[in-house]
Amino acid sequence: MARIRIPSTIVLIFVTVQTGFLLFMYARYSSFTPQSEEKPSQVHVLILSSWRSGSSFVGQLFSQHPSVFYLMEPAWHVWVTMYQNSAKVLHMAVRDLVRSVFLCDMSVFDAYMPWKRNLSDLFQWAASRALCSAPACDFFQRTDITSELACKTLCGRYPFSKVEEACKTYSHVVIKEVRFFDLKVLYPLLTDPSLNLKIIHLVRDPRAVVKSREQSVKALARDNGIVLSTNGTKVEDSKYKVMQEVCRSHVQIYETATLKPPNFLKDRYLMVRFEDLVREPLSEISEMYKFTDLSLTPRLKSWIYNITHGQGPGKKKEAFKITSRDAVSVSQAWRNILSFQKVKKIQEVCKGAINILGYQLVDSEKEQRDLTLDLVLPRRQNQFSWSSFNPKH
Repeated sequence: MARIRIPSTIVLIFVTVQTGFLLFMYARYSSFTPQSEEKPSQVHVLILSSWRSGSSFVGQLFSQHPSVFYLMEPAWHVWVTMYQNSAKVLHMAVRDLVRSVFLCDMSVFDAYMPWKRNLSDLFQWAASRALCSAPACDFFQRTDITSELACKTLCGRYPFSKVEEACKTYSHVVIKEVRFFDLKVLYPLLTDPSLNLKIIHLVRDPRAVVKSREQSVKALARDNGIVLSTNGTKVEDSKYKVMQEVCRSHVQIYETATLKPPNFLKDRYLMVRFEDLVREPLSEISEMYKFTDLSLTPRLKSWIYNITHGQGPGKKKEAFKITSRDAVSVSQAWRNILSFQKVKKIQEVCKGAINILGYQLVDSEKEQRDLTLDLVLPRRQNQFSWSSFNPKH
């Protein structure tokens, strides 16, 4: 049989043309195929804080926005169900629940509340405007400013399935959580291509936190036990052991995010001080909204002004409620209420956090009581380098 000999140059040309054709078809196909680097359609925001730091207030600043689906501390269900474990052990379960909520997959609650039937089975559900308005509840519009009392009265018996249904209709899913003590636990969420996660780290002067915690001793006792790994025993934090852990976690989170952080944290972490927020609420809130791709509405501006310019510091029975108060007075109340002996002890266990977060230590009772002495230091130029805007102060 005769063999046909094809010159090598022709073979080379043929292979080159074929390769070029395949590359062309791949490029054309790829232009119609979603790339993994494309951001998800929803924005996911985690308000990361600790108990009695003003996080419920910040949560409401997002919850009342018509573009936001908000849940307040959904990980409460994890801690209540597995209260004999430590906070560190529960980190993974909490993270998995938070991820599912961000993705509007509410089946994750089956493990913690298999009996769920109504909206009212969900912890602090009425703090969510999204669960008090359509499509979750027919009594309010998305643009309404809702109150917990009215929501509980009118919406509590709507089916639990409305939580997932409502979540899928919003551009932003926001969760407020106080049960993370290590930023690195959140790395899998920050690198998850199905999430577009931004973190707002809310901090508050530890001395003010202790004053607020003293109004809620019994309510915090079970959580204290989980923080201190007491195998389910409730604890009153009279020796400030829990506060020591809380302060340590704030330092860890802040330093992890600002001292040689991984590239995936760039422009996705913002630290906010409660004291700055109550002094210049509209300005600070505008910055938080800018960071999370939201904008203020006239109705929200009016509501924010009213909620921060009430009379007095608020009553003890309102410790877990968002009511109209003199917010600046609230932030400074510890200086007149706490004894100097307590303040000294708090400063001992939380000295690192007080320094790194930008607060001034007091050396005497005279300094503590002198309200003309500002204990909230100006923000350092490099302190908030991971925000997407420049510091004001």
